[in-house]
Amino acid sequence: MAVNDFIYMTGSEQARLLKSGALSPVDLMRASLERIDHYDPKLRAWITVNADQAMAKARVAEQEISAGKYRGPLHGLPFGVKDQMHALGFPTTLGTRVLDPHETVAPYDATVISKLADAGAILIGKQNQHEWGKGGTIDFPFGQPRNPWHPDYDASSSSTGSGIAPAAGLCSFAIGEDTGGSVRGPASCNGIVGLRPTFGRVSRHGGVMSGYSSDTFGPLARSVEDIAAIMEAISGHDPKDVLCSPRAVPKFTSELSGDLRGIKLAVVREIAYSDGVESEVAAAFSASLDVLRALGATVEEVSLPYAKWAVPLQMLTTDADVASWFLANFLRDRYMRFDTGTRTRLAASALIPASVYHRAMRARTVVRAQVLDAMRKYDALLTPTNVTPPRLISHAAEVLGSSDDVIPKLIRRRIAHYPFSLSNVPAMSVPNGFSKDGLPLALQIASRPFGESTVFRVGHAYEQATPWHTRHPDLDKTLAVTE
Repeated sequence: MAVNDFIYMTGSEQARLLKSGALSPVDLMRASLERIDHYDPKLRAWITVNADQAMAKARVAEQEISAGKYRGPLHGLPFGVKDQMHALGFPTTLGTRVLDPHETVAPYDATVISKLADAGAILIGKQNQHEWGKGGTIDFPFGQPRNPWHPDYDASSSSTGSGIAPAAGLCSFAIGEDTGGSVRGPASCNGIVGLRPTFGRVSRHGGVMSGYSSDTFGPLARSVEDIAAIMEAISGHDPKDVLCSPRAVPKFTSELSGDLRGIKLAVVREIAYSDGVESEVAAAFSASLDVLRALGATVEEVSLPYAKWAVPLQMLTTDADVASWFLANFLRDRYMRFDTGTRTRLAASALIPASVYHRAMRARTVVRAQVLDAMRKYDALLTPTNVTPPRLISHAAEVLGSSDDVIPKLIRRRIAHYPFSLSNVPAMSVPNGFSKDGLPLALQIASRPFGESTVFRVGHAYEQATPWHTRHPDLDKTLAVTE
């Protein structure tokens, strides 16, 4: 089988070939590693790769599958993780210059990585990210991440490498981390699927979670079925994470269907129809609603007037959480080693009075209550994932020259993400079209706490009724643009 025949298949399609013996885990891993060698010097999706270890594990997977010891739909699939998770044998750089080499040594595997290993998936390495997973990095220590559809354009933050790699066929899937959109944003900008799970659905043990009240791990892959299969493997109670839920994990992949009859959906008016939504995004979103109606869903509108406050409230409180951690560790004595975007943001956050922080945390509950109330009436809420197409890298940097820059550079990028992050509910980005410049656009589907099954049902039905997930970047063509 030629490489081009399988490298852009969904992980689920690859898994079926691996199970049948029509595709070898060794050939799949070799193809992934060769593409990393060839394309990643430009894309910069990866920070650390251990090719020898990955190939050795692929040979073991080949032997196991041949011997009838098939572990399930992730067995033999290559994956990467945002470099915010500990993986034994790999440094945890956190995308920063702040740490010295001896401080990056990973002492153990994060639970999410050990669960994936138990399922037979094979870790290639660690993926590029915004510094400390915070977003807003201006100068990337491990190279500027680039969009595989056009390398002059932004690949989003902060799990940026975890969005690029599956989109570019450098691995079958990835695990990112989402505080306020850092899984959904990269999924949208790179043209793949990405899920922020319910807070507590996936263990965070072994991750550097400085935004303690909001951070979640979430998968990025080339189809909704892939995401469902990954979630079956990584979800579930972990006593090492005190905030991890003991709730049973559904068989997500068995609940996928193309039938949306009886499903009641609502468009969030203040996000989907705001002045900040660009026309191409609005047109793709409107077309998505038509598809969902044709599949049997009822689509109405809902008003969430407090949604716009989710961005300043979460930035204020989460940034203060992060700053409190860094102030005791690195911010005082290693200030100049931080990226300019990170250090100015954290220094400002370190000055937030406790009384203001407390009031903001109380206000967050008001916004969350409004979101949850809407979810009692509707099975899922809909918005564009991003209200603008991917931007030029030169325009995406969060450099604020005046107060006029706050809305276009800070608020607009986050406005569709933060209401669901703040509410700690599941939200998924699914491709829903392309801009006139050939860059991906996406639909966001959010549901009530632990409502991943509903999110998957809606997302899968939409995906299967549309062609967007079948389109992939031609890297030989796109990467030649700036050479």
